[in-house]
Amino acid sequence: MRNIRFSILVIVMSIMSGCVVGRPGLADLVVTNARVWTGTGNAVTAVAIRGERIVAVGDNRVVGAWIGDQTRVIDTNGRRVTPGLIDSHIHVVGGGLQLGRLHLRDVGSREAFVAAVGRAASSKQESQWVLGGRWSVESWTNQTPPAKEWIDAATGDVPVFLTRMDGHQALVNSAALKIAGIDRDGPADPVGGVIERDPATGEPTGVLKDAAMELVDRHIPKPTEAERSEALQRAMRHLNAQGVTCAHDMSGPADLNVFRKAHRSGQLTVRIRKYLHVTDWTRSIDDVRRFNAGDDWFRINGFKGYMDGSLGSRTAYMYRPFADAHPHDEYPSGLLAEMAEPPRKLRWMIQQAAEARLQPAVHAIGDEANHVLLDAYEAVARKRGQRDWRPRVEHAQHLLPEDIDRFAKMGAIASMQPFHKADDGRYAEQALGSERLSGSYAYRSLIESGATVCFGSDWPVVTSDPFAGMAAAVTAKTLDGKRWIPEQAIEIEAALNAYTTSAAFAGFDENILGTITVGRLADIVVLSEDVLTVPAEEISHVRAWVTIVGGKVVYDAR
Repeated sequence: MRNIRFSILVIVMSIMSGCVVGRPGLADLVVTNARVWTGTGNAVTAVAIRGERIVAVGDNRVVGAWIGDQTRVIDTNGRRVTPGLIDSHIHVVGGGLQLGRLHLRDVGSREAFVAAVGRAASSKQESQWVLGGRWSVESWTNQTPPAKEWIDAATGDVPVFLTRMDGHQALVNSAALKIAGIDRDGPADPVGGVIERDPATGEPTGVLKDAAMELVDRHIPKPTEAERSEALQRAMRHLNAQGVTCAHDMSGPADLNVFRKAHRSGQLTVRIRKYLHVTDWTRSIDDVRRFNAGDDWFRINGFKGYMDGSLGSRTAYMYRPFADAHPHDEYPSGLLAEMAEPPRKLRWMIQQAAEARLQPAVHAIGDEANHVLLDAYEAVARKRGQRDWRPRVEHAQHLLPEDIDRFAKMGAIASMQPFHKADDGRYAEQALGSERLSGSYAYRSLIESGATVCFGSDWPVVTSDPFAGMAAAVTAKTLDGKRWIPEQAIEIEAALNAYTTSAAFAGFDENILGTITVGRLADIVVLSEDVLTVPAEEISHVRAWVTIVGGKVVYDAR
């Protein structure tokens, strides 16, 4: 209610004074000599901030009247200024933990992979695990899938759990399999998961997919709350340095208390919108209501769920079998997650969350997974009528062409991660066949249809760098340098909008974030270069120069 009253006051005073509210001379911080992209179409050169909010927007002369003896002035020397960037899909604490773990994203061969894992294992003490990963073989000359035999000799009795790049597959060694009790005799595949086995012997290969990963993961010592808190601080520093000021976090309940403590102690430098990943939403609604802080820095927006796995792991749920499926594959069309079956169970969970004013945000990558989810949203929407609930589809990577227009018609938000296109484009045609890509990574088609498209990273699955994401959306280039599905490329301003105004709308923050407007929260980024005018090939080189959150400078590269 306090925010609503303040917003009304701001609007009235803004109308009366034309881009200024309050009385001059009391700004705490002024950004001047800038090229400000406000997100509203207005071209201005300066911004004044008092407390946590923007109090004036205009030219240097108008805003200069707010400068007093105690005002901090940031002269940008003509640099581009934008609203703070919002990452619409991220795992904040997980990213912070990964910063301190083995990172295999950039290794270029099997030999380098094995050497890196061996070095990590040699540094471990008794009962410690080698964790991390984010590996991918698609860019290697030899793309043979990994197996436990690769790393057994290098790791010995040290258990290893290394997730694939997309987080939907893990490579474990024999020591980890032994701890979990997985061998040629069992256990059976869990619902929604696969224990990959040698078809001739039945021996586990060491590759676990989706729900099967939990069979080993449950035996890994969990980070303490102190370790998670340290990871949060690392992650926020990392994100602030990239211009990220707000994050839609998609992790489980283990991080809730970490966020709450940081919030209560005033240590948050990234605003957190939490989407809680729990198996049963209906049982968690009352807990969320009791827990929710509900202010501008931290709140629980809704629930995260899963429809399927990933393209790279061949667990995305497709309308037709994968083009490269093997005859012995048990799930040639991928896997439908446990929460999605039967459909009435899925609809019930979505309905209950929506009635509790908690936003559903459901992972769907395969075209059939997206179709089933849209059907569920549509069924719930018919019961809810026109009430604003903004259901989200997380990833929305592969769509049946006839499903693209459904997003705008039912108000479903496409929460997408453009760097995944740069990654997946190296092997998607092999997985699906070129004739099935007409609805894949459909940024332009979705935007032109009127749908809200917001962008995020999915860090630590891939880089959290928003400028790498913008570059992927604009250039349509994959990590091996090819242009792929260029017809779905978008202009840089549309990509910037997806990280600001549309992202704010996706999180119910359109009245306080996403634009540089009088009365909005002062989340602002000064950029090293002008992201709107540099050649498309140089977008990924843009960096944050100064990052401001709530009127405070949280990153300064000057």
